[in-house]
Amino acid sequence: MEDFNKETKYLRAKERVDCLKKFYGNLVSYTLVISFLAIINYWTNEWRYMWFLWAAFGWGIGIIFHAIKTFNLNPFFGKDWEERKIKEIMREDEHQNRWE
Repeated sequence: MEDFNKETKYLRAKERVDCLKKFYGNLVSYTLVISFLAIINYWTNEWRYMWFLWAAFGWGIGIIFHAIKTFNLNPFFGKDWEERKIKEIMREDEHQNRWE
C-alpha cells in the first residue's frame, strides 16, 4: 500500500512537471516569436502600423488560459473544487448503498 501511495505521488509530480514544462516552453516560444515579429514589423514600416500586436494579443490570450490551467488559478472549478466534489459524491454514494 505504501508503494502504491509513493507511485501515485510520483506520477502526480511527474504530470505536474510535464505541465509546467509545456507552459514555460509555450511562454518562451511566445516571447521569441513575438520579438521576431516586432523586429520584422519595425524593419518593414518603422511602427507606422504595429501589426505584430495582433499576433501578440491572440497568442497572449492562449497563454493566459494555459497559465490558468497550469497554475490552478480558476477559482470556480479548480483542483480544490474537484477534490471536494469527488469526496461529496463518494459520501452520498456510500450513504445510499447503506440503506439499500
